Amino acid sequence: MTWSEMQPLLHDACLDTLFMVWWSTVYSVIGGVPLGILLVLTDRGALLQNVVVNRVIGTIVNLGRSLPFIILIVWLIPLSRAIVGTSIGPSAAVVALVIGAVPFFARLVETAVREVDKGLVEAVQSMGGGTWTVVLKVLLPQALPSLIAGLTTTVIALIGYSAMAGAVGGGGLGNLAITYGYMRHETGLMNITIVLLIVIVTVVQFAGDLTVRRLARRGGAQPAAVGLRRLWAPSVKPAQPAAPVPTPDPATTEAAALTKAR
Repeated sequence: MTWSEMQPLLHDACLDTLFMVWWSTVYSVIGGVPLGILLVLTDRGALLQNVVVNRVIGTIVNLGRSLPFIILIVWLIPLSRAIVGTSIGPSAAVVALVIGAVPFFARLVETAVREVDKGLVEAVQSMGGGTWTVVLKVLLPQALPSLIAGLTTTVIALIGYSAMAGAVGGGGLGNLAITYGYMRHETGLMNITIVLLIVIVTVVQFAGDLTVRRLARRGGAQPAAVGLRRLWAPSVKPAQPAAPVPTPDPATTEAAALTKAR
């Protein structure tokens, strides 16, 4: 197969892979962040302690993580057909990708949020902050570098999942590698597909690491504590320096004393 024949196939396959990874990442964040925070908030001794809810959510997350993705995507074919109207193609693969990635990302969110200093949470509570305030002002901002690192790991996992989705007609680079590289013995196309996947993963990892380093330089416990004090402490104007007391003139003082004596 010549390059002119491979180029349109690679172009379409790359777009399909990016489509699957992008939308599955968006929905995984939407579903994984609340689940991860609930796992922390409903734990023993937490703000919304509820052992039953915590165990139910934990069980669902563990079940979602325990299924191999290639089995999960086949099992979810009826659900994909019911949601998007088809069981093949990138849109159908997104359904399985999201269901497979949400539990994975939720555990990473839980781990990141648990690393937040509990002293900051107690400080906000002592100032009258509620659960939403704690989550939005302390937990998420302080855990942001770890959340970005976890999101990077999730995106890379989704790239691998999207390649596996090609085995059941999900499209993308995985489908191209199986259809042409394996079934038609197009070794050159297979090698190019592998190189493209490596490049995509490398770019994602580099961007994630760079973002984490920048956030880590900006953040930290001390800046967060200062921000909390600025947020809740009453606005007090700095004290103005006292005006200097004028030194009396000796001649004027002596004249005043003579006048008083008379």
